[in-house]
Amino acid sequence: MTRPHYRLFHRSSWICIQCRANHSVASSNSSQLLRTGKKDKGDLLPDGPARTRFAPSPTGYLHLGSLRTALFNYLLAKRTGGQFLLRIEDTDQKRTIPDAEERLYEDLQWAGLQWDEGPNVGGPYGPYRQSERTHIYRAHVDHLISTGHAYRCFCSAERLDALARHRNQAGLPIGYDRKCINDLSRGDAEELAAYGKPHVVRLKADGYPLFDDLVYGRTGHNRAGGGKKHLDFIDRVYEDPILMKSDGYPTYHLANVVDDHTMGITHVIRGTEWMASTPMHVALYKAFKWTPPQFVHVPLLVDKDGQKLSKRNADIDISFFRDVEGIMPAALVNFAALLGWSHTQKSDVFSLEELKDIFNLKITKGNTVVAFEKLWFLQKAHAQRFVAEGGAEFEQMVNRVCEAAEQRWSKDELDSILQGRSLASYVAPLLRADAKSYTKPEEFLTRNQTFFTTSLERPPYEPAASGKSQSSSSAPGSSSSVPLSALHTAAAALSLVPESHWNVETHRFNISSYDGASAIADPASPTDGDGDGDEAAKIAKDKAFKKELYHYLRWALSAGAPGPGIPETMEILGRAESVRRLEEARKLTMTSAETRGVRIPPQGGNASQGGKEDHSWMGSLAPR
Repeated sequence: MTRPHYRLFHRSSWICIQCRANHSVASSNSSQLLRTGKKDKGDLLPDGPARTRFAPSPTGYLHLGSLRTALFNYLLAKRTGGQFLLRIEDTDQKRTIPDAEERLYEDLQWAGLQWDEGPNVGGPYGPYRQSERTHIYRAHVDHLISTGHAYRCFCSAERLDALARHRNQAGLPIGYDRKCINDLSRGDAEELAAYGKPHVVRLKADGYPLFDDLVYGRTGHNRAGGGKKHLDFIDRVYEDPILMKSDGYPTYHLANVVDDHTMGITHVIRGTEWMASTPMHVALYKAFKWTPPQFVHVPLLVDKDGQKLSKRNADIDISFFRDVEGIMPAALVNFAALLGWSHTQKSDVFSLEELKDIFNLKITKGNTVVAFEKLWFLQKAHAQRFVAEGGAEFEQMVNRVCEAAEQRWSKDELDSILQGRSLASYVAPLLRADAKSYTKPEEFLTRNQTFFTTSLERPPYEPAASGKSQSSSSAPGSSSSVPLSALHTAAAALSLVPESHWNVETHRFNISSYDGASAIADPASPTDGDGDGDEAAKIAKDKAFKKELYHYLRWALSAGAPGPGIPETMEILGRAESVRRLEEARKLTMTSAETRGVRIPPQGGNASQGGKEDHSWMGSLAPR
């Protein structure tokens, strides 16, 4: 098989497909590689399409580390116009979990990593489940035996255990003494196998050579496994790994090498924990006289204490992130991509499509510390992106919040606040208004719970502004220069807006244009003096009033809880509920001097006296 050579890729302008030489891998017709962008030193990519694979075992569920491995393989294939394969390595039948394979498919597809070849898809190099490929492995083992690169071993487990204990007690390395080569001819071994005598097949290792890794360079054991024998005072031992187990199933090492070669894999991207096995795999490639693929080992994932993230720890399973934490696939994929991969972009926030366009093999060396604070940052960033785009992902966010709301509040409670509106139509604008704070549905509802109840538990009102003088009509015990009567008047004026114009734009305009300086002006104050000084004083009063008004409205409408802006809050609550809350707040803060004063008008209109409408309470919004 012809494999692509490598160069440091210089990304300049794009190159049309017709201008590239045709390149094929394992008789596969692949689209040619397009390059865009500026030069990026160290951007090591193949000239032609890469065929990569993700080969999990159904002995456990997909976790963060395995998701990253799958993602890197997927991105390299997509970046180079190649193919991404899924292969199920299910030869360890005893440890297989019944639902692990189906969960694997669900998790990969949830993350957006759809395989081009593999189970449920098919392809020209199947089957893609190792338990269905045993005849292929046996044929290749027979070939190794016939060429002298492998042999049958009939030693019992008891003998091997005794040999290992004996050497361990002597402080010597563990190995095999090749008794079955020394005592049995090849013909005798074949005869015993034909009679059904249990045995394994071992590789007759001629050495474990160094190999080239695209991250770590030339590396490996740098020792001979069998050509130069390990000498000691007891016996000679050899590092002859088992290729075929006594049950007829291949070991991981044999199946991995045979599958990668026969499926035309050009790049093997996997964790550094497999680096110790790679020299053995290279030795197998050499025994078969095959060209190995390019190896890319990615760093180990560790916690802040430097301890390896255990795949047996449930809190790194994909299902935990998705079902318990409510993490969106875009955020988790983005997070996984940053674990050991470096880039030159200005932002760390990437969609899967963006990652396909910029991914390269700039993989970092050394362990990668997993900081989950970054995951929550990305969750918020993608939530804002989805809200801005308003597509299918935003609809999914709405649905998840609606489901959480229905679990937290009864139908009667929700109906009292919705007033005939659908829950989705109520939640959608709330998400748009507070997207920057979205982490997961439950936390979002907790932060915005005042939008889902008609009973607010307001603390005693405390003015936000403070001044040197205290108004007799201000809140008791405060030093605010803005009288509560002025705030009540402004709230009443804002409530005049009819249902047809009850929207963010109207509320924002009315609040910004309200004459706060006039509302709190002292009629006894002199008006003469420097005109510029008067104007500056008016601006300062207006600014102080607006600050207090916003503070008062947030207390009145949402009990002072942080959340969307006041115009957005009024639109989401709707006119009836907003007016009800403002009137309720007025009564809570009304002083004795105001008992005969301002009343916020009901939904039908404003107060009148003697048949004539009285607009005096409207302040600067009163008609001239």
